[in-house]
Amino acid sequence: MIMDVDLIFKIAGLGILVAIIHTLLDKFGKEEYAYIVTLVGLVFAFGMVVNLVSKLFDNLKILFRL
Repeated sequence: MIMDVDLIFKIAGLGILVAIIHTLLDKFGKEEYAYIVTLVGLVFAFGMVVNLVSKLFDNLKILFRL
């Protein structure tokens, strides 16, 4: 349970950081870089979630002895 809350805070912090960088780059006229930063942030967030889902499937394998 504690790990889940920690993951939520990490993803929220990443989202806030990406939003700030995106806004700054957009204001300076670097829209291409702003979208790349957003895409990289999204990939990092999905990476964190995929890691957690992988652990879930490993635990299910152990639970059902597959």
